[in-house]
Amino acid sequence: MIATKCVRAMLLALGVCLTALPALARSAPQITGAIDESRSVTLFGGVRLETSAKNDRGRVADGLRLDGTQLILKRSPRMEAMFEAKIAELYNPSSPQYHKWMTADQIEQAYGLDQRDIDTVTNWLTRRGFQIDSVGLGGLAISFSGNAGQIRDTFKTEIHNLDVRGVRRFANMTDAKIPAALAPVVAGIVSLNNFPPQMFHEKPMTQAQREQANFGKNHWRATSCSQGGCTFGVTPSDLATIYNLNPLFKSGITGKGQTVVVIENTDVFKPADWKTFRSKLGLSKYKDATFTQTQPSGKTKCGKPGVVDGAEGEAILDAEWASAGAPDANIALMSCADTKTTFGGLIALENLISGSKPPSIISMSYGECEVNSGAAANKAFFTVFKSAAAQGISVFVSSGDNLGALCDPRSPSPSVALHGINVNGWGSTVYNVSVGGTDFGDSYAGQNAKYWNKNNNSNFGSAKSYIPEIPWNDSCASTLTAQFAEGVGAGGNGTTYGAKGFCNTGPSAFITIVGGSGGPSVCAGGSPSIPQVASGGCLGYAKPSWQQNVLGNAPDGVRDLPDVSLFAADPSVWGHTYLFCDSDGKGCTGNPTQWAESGGTSFASPIWAGFQALVNQKLKGKQGNPDPVLYALAGAEYGKKGNAGCNSEKGNQVAKTCVFYDVTAGDNDAPCVLPYYCYYTGGAQDLGVLSFSDEFYEPAFFTGVGWDFATGLGTVNVANLVNKWPKS
Repeated sequence: MIATKCVRAMLLALGVCLTALPALARSAPQITGAIDESRSVTLFGGVRLETSAKNDRGRVADGLRLDGTQLILKRSPRMEAMFEAKIAELYNPSSPQYHKWMTADQIEQAYGLDQRDIDTVTNWLTRRGFQIDSVGLGGLAISFSGNAGQIRDTFKTEIHNLDVRGVRRFANMTDAKIPAALAPVVAGIVSLNNFPPQMFHEKPMTQAQREQANFGKNHWRATSCSQGGCTFGVTPSDLATIYNLNPLFKSGITGKGQTVVVIENTDVFKPADWKTFRSKLGLSKYKDATFTQTQPSGKTKCGKPGVVDGAEGEAILDAEWASAGAPDANIALMSCADTKTTFGGLIALENLISGSKPPSIISMSYGECEVNSGAAANKAFFTVFKSAAAQGISVFVSSGDNLGALCDPRSPSPSVALHGINVNGWGSTVYNVSVGGTDFGDSYAGQNAKYWNKNNNSNFGSAKSYIPEIPWNDSCASTLTAQFAEGVGAGGNGTTYGAKGFCNTGPSAFITIVGGSGGPSVCAGGSPSIPQVASGGCLGYAKPSWQQNVLGNAPDGVRDLPDVSLFAADPSVWGHTYLFCDSDGKGCTGNPTQWAESGGTSFASPIWAGFQALVNQKLKGKQGNPDPVLYALAGAEYGKKGNAGCNSEKGNQVAKTCVFYDVTAGDNDAPCVLPYYCYYTGGAQDLGVLSFSDEFYEPAFFTGVGWDFATGLGTVNVANLVNKWPKS
């Protein structure tokens, strides 16, 4: 591979020209001085928001074993710039290197660290008493084990016991430190705690909560209830109708020969549930699909997780709904057991991306907010997904289910934004597709009968056509919900904030931050000046070139989420939900409308991964990071003024040529309390709503024409997406 000229101004500034890339040796050693333990630097961004005095239960025993802790290393700025330039060539249709994907070995050979730097770091850890378990991810991830006393003495931070809402956890109370000599190559420690990541699907509400939340449904549902006691349960048949999959299926584009990997830290409770889901809901006629679950081998030890309570529901819904998006594709659940401090899904990703036979498509439905995740964990996922992009792998990550407030827990209810605006740091990289969530707008408009048949078909589908969409937002801060509440006399005056607003007068079930997440990348790196709030030295990822010119995208200079969306709602407000088969939940016997129901961007991400399998089948090959193509297609559709024919509010009258359905009604704002990003006009006990200003009402975030923070580019007509995807 020969580059004939310098491909980026960044390289010119560095005095680098790619004239013979494969011949380049690794960078020279970056560690040039002796290790002096008395001279240290802080690895900022590794303390969780739960490490408060209220939760602190004292230091753990020095002998507490912390197995499988990961130290993430980093390339030199010069080498990182060269790698980025190479990736730009792989995605430039005018380049002779277009789509000539690299292998993991080629990446390590051309852009790996000098072995002497790796040896210096591992030797230092060994001298401090740690056991080196592995060096993976092309030399960029060192897995090591030791005890809490060694962590304290080496990294100058204490591990404490915590009691967080009745659950025992442990975590480091301050940022770790390392000798200054190691700083050029050490990005940080992925984690020194045992908090599990967020899973982006919703647990069923209690009957009391549901009755309280369903305050006005009789006004718009009296004649159109047909499924599951007046809940419209979305099935694969509905998905195919709403998002126009059927023309592809009829033409043989079904995902045949493709594999979609779903990343987990658990096995499913009962593998046969996948077959039951398919057979009951009309997918078993697609004979080529398979389901497997295994542990990806590699340099980092991948333990068999078994069935992890709570997480197994995530795993089975990911596998089932990826299959709904591509019914003939092979679905491979790849999982590793969590270590004491490292998410098993990250280990699975590292082994997959570093292996000799990486997958073509990956979906992950887990995450943490950028601030809480910390710079090192964010860097770990950035590094993995960057390598994936160079290898031609398409990665989809759920944007989250916490509206604009991903750092705050959405359960137990009530829940409000306490720490301002935050996004999923595991999916805010420029090398993955961030998938947000919508709800259907037929209930808000009083048009259920227009879009749903009274009776289900043989595959339990009842959708008639594409259905208008709104952002998924279960909270009192939703302007659409507040307007509806005013119309049915359920409190509020059509506004969300203030003493008479819906957040302070409506049912308490609406005091929640449940809904599709989106927002700007604000703290992927750096360190906040206010603990656990994106502030001060926080740094978001720079806005990629493919996101800069699409209509509606904010001129904020940073990466914005989500990229695309799909239906993801739970049934608590507008009555739409997904059905899935989980023998460890409600079971899978009898009528599927009585199965488990749930919502979340955990559904939307694997479905979009399934859509990518259809693209790959049609084009007969890997497409890499889909974002540049998605934004180019959206740019052509929306132009400079938008495309009224593709406005989602048109519903079944939307233009047949649209690739994207532009969601333009609603928001993903959230209730909040002072002082961070909260517009507040009430009394001492009143709630505000999440806003860019505390002096003016600038809600986070309204929809708009083109791209927006609530739904990204919008949702999709899949047949048009596949047929308009540019050929390699």
